Amino acid sequence: MKRNNKKNLIPLLHLLTWAVLIGLPYLLSVGQDQEQIFNRTLIHSWIPLCFYAIIFYINYLYLIDRFFFNNKILPFILINIGVVAFFVFSNHELKDFLIDQLLPDRTNVKGPPKNLFFYVDMIASMVPIVFSVALKTTERWYKSENERKEAQTIKLQAEIQHLKYQLQPHFFFNSLNNIYALVDSSPTTAKKTIHSLGKLMRYLLYDTETEKVALQKEIDFMTQYIELMKLRFSNKITISYSFPTVPPNIKVVPLLFITLVENAFKHGIPASSEASLSFKMEVTDTFLVFTAKNQNLPKSDSDKSGSGIGLENLRKRLQLLYPDSHSFVYQVKDEIFTAVLTLEI
Repeated sequence: MKRNNKKNLIPLLHLLTWAVLIGLPYLLSVGQDQEQIFNRTLIHSWIPLCFYAIIFYINYLYLIDRFFFNNKILPFILINIGVVAFFVFSNHELKDFLIDQLLPDRTNVKGPPKNLFFYVDMIASMVPIVFSVALKTTERWYKSENERKEAQTIKLQAEIQHLKYQLQPHFFFNSLNNIYALVDSSPTTAKKTIHSLGKLMRYLLYDTETEKVALQKEIDFMTQYIELMKLRFSNKITISYSFPTVPPNIKVVPLLFITLVENAFKHGIPASSEASLSFKMEVTDTFLVFTAKNQNLPKSDSDKSGSGIGLENLRKRLQLLYPDSHSFVYQVKDEIFTAVLTLEI
């Protein structure tokens, strides 16, 4: 719709420009003899403007695209010399004829040599050519810039969608592993887990299709996921979280924080020893800070579960969606892995 409006605006700007150029000479002569004003304006302003307009649009609509933009500069120059010479000659012949018919009292008035006016008109006729080239070049650059930005936008959206599609199977795969671990040990709990997983997948499939979602929905989603994960582990694993209740007008890109939660559960829990995981979110007027902590468990070279697709995916999404308004850092200190994600909201 915006592009169509711009296309409709260009002809309107052309019409307004020519209307001003045509009307201005007449308006500046108001107060003199009206018939004489009209005749002189017609001969000395309107007819030359008509020739200038023809020269302008011959270049604007045909010659520039056909020759100038195809680097055929010499044919472009030669054709314009011929066009200008023809219209300057025609303008002088028509002007002499109209002066004889409409301004007979000026027929015998002596003035500068006729050749002087011929050379002046030749130079003046170059002006519409220059303007047409400048305007056409500007329009071409503007169009190229819009196409480049549109291509970048399409590429960005495709890349974001690709990363999102990577995330959903990753999340689903981890959840199925949790259910599998419960099937033999606690069938009843496994059934509840499947039901809870259905709710989480419904959110993943339908509520995250928008560009941004309410932060409170993301918090509820993480809370349900953490509670779901608690069912799998024994009392040896301490899991804590602290999430605020936030206003509904605060919105964020979906499925950012769940990556850090998943990462903590997947890579921060040992097979038999005790461990603790903690998740915390703090929200101020301008910033949101999410912190995830878990025990650092180095992976062996043969263990592909720690390949880091989740964190790499998150980093790419943040670069695309929050290019200048985020901070994502993580470190290991005292055998504790800490990841901190800060967003401007």
